[in-house]
Amino acid sequence: MNDAVPATAVAPLAGFTVGITAARRADELATMLRRRGAEVVQGAALRIVPVADDTELAEATRALIAAPPDITVATTGIGFRSWVSAADGWGIGEELLTALGRSRLIARGPKARGAIRASGLVDAWSPPSESSAEVLEHLLERGVDGLRIAVQLHGEPLPDVVEALCVAGAEVVEVPVYRWVPPVDIAPLDRLIDAVLGGGVDVLTFTSAPAAASLLARAGERGLRDDLLAALRGPVLAVCVGPVTAAPLEAVDVPTLQPQRSRLGAMVRALEAEVPTRTRSLPVAGHRLQLRGHAVLVDGVLRMVPPAGMALLRALARRPGRVVPRAELLAALPGGGDDEHAVETAMTRLRAALGEPRLVQTVVKRGYRLALDPAADPVPVGGHCLHGDAL
Repeated sequence: MNDAVPATAVAPLAGFTVGITAARRADELATMLRRRGAEVVQGAALRIVPVADDTELAEATRALIAAPPDITVATTGIGFRSWVSAADGWGIGEELLTALGRSRLIARGPKARGAIRASGLVDAWSPPSESSAEVLEHLLERGVDGLRIAVQLHGEPLPDVVEALCVAGAEVVEVPVYRWVPPVDIAPLDRLIDAVLGGGVDVLTFTSAPAAASLLARAGERGLRDDLLAALRGPVLAVCVGPVTAAPLEAVDVPTLQPQRSRLGAMVRALEAEVPTRTRSLPVAGHRLQLRGHAVLVDGVLRMVPPAGMALLRALARRPGRVVPRAELLAALPGGGDDEHAVETAMTRLRAALGEPRLVQTVVKRGYRLALDPAADPVPVGGHCLHGDAL
């Protein structure tokens, strides 16, 4: 095996596998990740109910036309556009715009603002942080007692916002523009969960809070919630498009990486900047090894390594320079087994994949070791260490 990629051609995410839980814009995200070298595993954690078929939305829309709101909060651009489009389909689009035009329109972010203006309306205010919390703070500071407020939801309820407004004296009309429900075919999501638990995924991406909640719920249904949480708190990095999306994960103590701006492109750029820094780099036999998810950089050249070989290499890298017994290496191999010959076979393939047989030394009757350079002082990388490559 000689699957080597020259250093000049190594993409930032080459050698890493990224899982996608998104339903909307999943293919766009996958394309962005693949362009940066990543392997991609998709398993949508939910699907969107078409708004035109949503009777709850139709009822809320007609209620607002009959009694227009004093304030309308638009939380997402796609949600606001879908709402207007659905109303057009029901033959009440103009009536809806007239009712909303009488209210003070608040956009949670620039996309919501753009959707409002595209409909011919004018927004009055938008928070710099693009957060629902700042919208709530703004409304409470101005006072909402006795006001009728329409809140366009973004795929899930906003109980804290709604409750706070109601306590402050407002009448709140929740507008469920689109709803998330479990996917019709749950198999891809199950395969993604299994890949995470099996060490086949280095990074898991989330673009909506409902997707995060749905993933945890599905893992719970399968009796795998604790295992999944352990993976997300350890070797697997959770990357979220923003704080709203991250909330269900952070509520169960899962650390997340988030971009400064809640945008898909910004999330991918944050991911490609962060993930390579979390790898382990070791000086071995006069070479520099950097362990990635399913590949290794040898002196800056990417070399693809089969799963069994990566399992052995990770076990050796946990104790660089020290002998690791064959029995311990056998236990590290995918699928286990009790034949130590499997270790020798996997080791032969690993050495061939690395292209430098001297990187791993055989210690007769004892096991194997990484040939750590004398007087080397490798420093573990802080934070997440992908796939347990830390000491």
